[in-house]
Amino acid sequence: MAKNGTLLWIDDEIELLRAHILFLKGKEYEVDTATNGRDALDRCRERSYDLILLDENMPGLTGLETLTRIKELHPTLPVVMVTKSEEEDIMNQAIGAKIADYLIKPVNPNQILLILKKNIHKKDIITETVNTSYQQNMGRIAMQINDAATHEDWVEVYKTLVHWELELEHADNNMSEMLRMQKAEANNLFARYIRRNYEGWFGALNFPRGEASGPRGTSVTPPREERGGDQPLMSPHLFRDRIFPLLDQKEKVVLIVFDNFRYDQWKVISHELSGGFSFDEELYYSILPTATQYARNAIFSGLMPNKIAEMFPDLWVDEDEEEGKNLNEAPLIQTQIDRYRRRDTFSYHKINDAQGAERLVTQFHQFAGYDLNVVVVNFIDLLSHARTESKTLRELAADEAAYRSVTATWFRHSPLRELFDLLAESDYKVVITTDHGSIRVNSPVKVVGDRKVNTNLRYKLGKNLSYNAREVYEIKDPRKVLLPAPNVSTAYIFAWGDSFFAYPNNYNHYVSYYRDTFQHGGISMEEMIVPLVTLTPKKR
Repeated sequence: MAKNGTLLWIDDEIELLRAHILFLKGKEYEVDTATNGRDALDRCRERSYDLILLDENMPGLTGLETLTRIKELHPTLPVVMVTKSEEEDIMNQAIGAKIADYLIKPVNPNQILLILKKNIHKKDIITETVNTSYQQNMGRIAMQINDAATHEDWVEVYKTLVHWELELEHADNNMSEMLRMQKAEANNLFARYIRRNYEGWFGALNFPRGEASGPRGTSVTPPREERGGDQPLMSPHLFRDRIFPLLDQKEKVVLIVFDNFRYDQWKVISHELSGGFSFDEELYYSILPTATQYARNAIFSGLMPNKIAEMFPDLWVDEDEEEGKNLNEAPLIQTQIDRYRRRDTFSYHKINDAQGAERLVTQFHQFAGYDLNVVVVNFIDLLSHARTESKTLRELAADEAAYRSVTATWFRHSPLRELFDLLAESDYKVVITTDHGSIRVNSPVKVVGDRKVNTNLRYKLGKNLSYNAREVYEIKDPRKVLLPAPNVSTAYIFAWGDSFFAYPNNYNHYVSYYRDTFQHGGISMEEMIVPLVTLTPKKR
């Protein structure tokens, strides 16, 4: 069998191409030939080819007719049209029939070789190039991880790791495993950074104090020194620092919050949107716990959870209450608008399924009646939880790459895609963000608690928790990080890296069930460093 591939060259003047065929054989390709379409089809039925070179102008079956019949036999087989004609109609027909490429006669050997590399060896060449490039950058990445000292540094570390994760998605296992190890080391050091610095982000001046300095039209973004020297943009800041300034510029804004949405998932979805929008992309930090009840309520209220519970007790639901934890999001948005003495009008929509998305698309014209339209999309969070329960979904989203792929496929075929098509033709500013991300967990950490302890696998709170303090990030005084404390002795503990909490009772079954599932609530780059992207329609 030929080392580099097996080709079929179809041309009624094949004798004139002997020099090219000898050149290709010298490059270790096996080349079969045919002088007409019918013989070519017989050969295609008899054996498999890696690529076909097809003359456009032949007696009997024309090149285009032969192309159509070859595609009926082998729909994915790359066919390169070789033609003397550059007539637009012929080229349109050939492209419509899904040719892989075309060459204009007279062809030269290097052109043919380039076509073969592009259509047969592209994946191997890219893989080899990416592997080599990652190997050359491994040392620099390791230094970047070890030298990270600020929240900005960790954002750049995470961007770098996601970049290589996407690049190496189809690379050999050795390189992917090396990257996985680097990412695990980065997450361990990131957790150490959070444990050292998280409490320090919550000084008296760091968060909104309950009122703004003026009416709409006045900037509500505080100076950097008022936000704290090394405090990142965090969940309660999003409206104040990103949404309100857009509204002050008289922009009509659509805010789309994908629940449980990671940066790598945004990167694959962004390819679907790049034709209609330009992006202003940044990352911000979710508060702890990286769970919807805390982080999303903080976004919509502009307050930390303990302040929500104090100021609006009827809108805050404690962990031990059975009521849904995110049923009061629209009222929380209104409290923030009121607190800043603004007069913005807004609509609020929560999308749980395709039917909900379809209804929203039909209501799109109503967006024009509001300054701000907020859309919460729950699919990715539902996918994450359903994957835990369903063996089939675990196989469909077996790892991070598959999880990204499922997300991209859903988005491509969701009615939400139609919503973005409508937005691309509009004058809205579109802001895409999330409340938190998730991480695939693998390492169990034992914890003991009473029946009132919450069920989340990445964080626990309660007054009778027993654990190894070296394996968790513990907060014994929740007031220091502005979290509610249902009892005087309530403590919070957080898992980091790829660990998850497991109870000693029925330990092996519990660990087996939850290992290799996507969870959130704890400390990792995937959960805490999340996308915040402003989209501007290109038509503007």
